[in-house]
Amino acid sequence: MPEIPAFGAAEDYLREIESGRQLSPHTVAAYRRDLLQFAAFLTQKLERADWQWTDVDRLTIRAYLGQLTRSGLARRSIARKLSAVRAFFRFLHREEIVETNTVRAVRSPKIERKLPAWLTAAEVEKLFLAAEIRGGQGNFRDARDYAMLELFYATGMRLSELHTLDLNSVDTIAGQVRVLGKGRKERIIPVGRAALTALRRYEPRRMEIAPKTAADRRALFVSERGARLSRRQIQNVMKAFLEQAADDAGLSTHSLRHSFATHLLDAGADLLAVKELLGHASLSTTQIYTHTSKERLKKVYEQAHPRA
Repeated sequence: MPEIPAFGAAEDYLREIESGRQLSPHTVAAYRRDLLQFAAFLTQKLERADWQWTDVDRLTIRAYLGQLTRSGLARRSIARKLSAVRAFFRFLHREEIVETNTVRAVRSPKIERKLPAWLTAAEVEKLFLAAEIRGGQGNFRDARDYAMLELFYATGMRLSELHTLDLNSVDTIAGQVRVLGKGRKERIIPVGRAALTALRRYEPRRMEIAPKTAADRRALFVSERGARLSRRQIQNVMKAFLEQAADDAGLSTHSLRHSFATHLLDAGADLLAVKELLGHASLSTTQIYTHTSKERLKKVYEQAHPRA
């Protein structure tokens, strides 16, 4: 990609959200990709590399969204890319690089909210019955994998959050775990008895491993070679567990988080409490799990009511 003089402002913005707002490296990298893609579009659309951000108007933004749509990109992905551009233009307007925020009035594509995949009570019982037998065999890998599974379901934490856990993140005496969530926001989540038992069983196996680096020595979940498990490695472990419980249900690691929230709400947990446990910034994000419960109640009604 040729050098774009105007992109220097974007680099300033990316440094701000990384150091000032302390967004995760993964999020900053995603913003960078989206802004680079938008800058490449502007170079092509305006047919010159010396354009300025002041050259962007509403018609230009709509043309960009049209190109993304024609490329076959999903509406959710288009909305995310527009959100990155919109946030960047707020920065440009605040820094008086542009007089008006031309992206502000451009609407995001309407996104269909799909109900998240989750495990039924029967699937949970099947999942943990098999996993507990494996975890009790005494070897390092089975003890580790079972502890990860229990911790996922016990806390509802994200994959990225479990990946970054250190040994001192878990307090097995107090029965809680300290999690660093999105935006580097810290929260404390209670941990149930089953997960604590699995973690205590894993702990002596973990101490037998000799990590090579200081970062790996801090890591809670490591490989046989002593390196912190990658997100992909954790995903593969969870995928194997979930396929045993529901082979064709299309479940993913995130389904454990969905199951955690759904089962709490089904049991009468307060929505605000579940929001805090999940680390959601907005209550509307948590409310999708109430939709899941309503959908299930509707199916039960249709199947059971004589005049449904």
